[in-house]
Amino acid sequence: MVMGATHAVSGAVAGLLAAQVLPPEWGGPTSTAEVFTFAGVCAGAALLPDLDTAQSTVARSFGPVSQLVARGVDEVSLWYYRLTRGRRDPKRRGGHRTLTHTALFAIALSAGISALVIEFGRPAIIGTLFVTLGLALRGLAGSWAARNGWIAVTVVAAALSAFTWTWYPDEVGSRALGVAVGLGCAVHCLGDAITKEGVPFLAPLLPWGRRRWWELRLPSMLSIRAGGTVERVVLGPLLTLVAVGLAIWAIDGVPGAVTEVVAEIRAWG
Repeated sequence: MVMGATHAVSGAVAGLLAAQVLPPEWGGPTSTAEVFTFAGVCAGAALLPDLDTAQSTVARSFGPVSQLVARGVDEVSLWYYRLTRGRRDPKRRGGHRTLTHTALFAIALSAGISALVIEFGRPAIIGTLFVTLGLALRGLAGSWAARNGWIAVTVVAAALSAFTWTWYPDEVGSRALGVAVGLGCAVHCLGDAITKEGVPFLAPLLPWGRRRWWELRLPSMLSIRAGGTVERVVLGPLLTLVAVGLAIWAIDGVPGAVTEVVAEIRAWG
């Protein structure tokens, strides 16, 4: 999974931004713990679409369990592709970059997670965070995860989830956590769409000619190569800086403190 770190960081950026603008009355985050949970879930979900093949790095996040899940998702994705493909769509032997890389999947998964959170509350939130943090660790700390193995990834994800559980307020407001999952999946697809391979994001609902599984991509001169210089030297570092800045801004009290400092500087001027 060449773009693992970039997918995860871009998901974190999208999650931090969405957490700031999603109104509390719609189930948006109401505390620092919830904002970070929202961003963490979005970062992990930005790797989730690659669970459609057991060959992906992210499929090793939870060892045999995630490998088994990936094989199942691969089979379901291939079945769905064969069921819905158009006359000009090629035959496939695997389901990678099909069902889980579509808007339909992102919307359906978002609705499902939201329903679980509304029904079960905090346990569903922490469970979602545990799974997505494991995926995010594989993406952000790939070398460490490969060196220490899936057991270490599972333990760290569990520890962070347990800490978040104790950090949460009594009244949990992040009922719209499913938005973070769906947004993360969409961000993953957007990242794939700017590469030369493209992604079938609008399939199979919006056919193009006799094809239903056509790839959404930028023109060749504007697209980048996954793992190439632009991603490693420009895109990755830039997204990381933005993510760190947004994370600091999301901490309770920081915006107010910055406003006071700016006001004092203006007064001295």
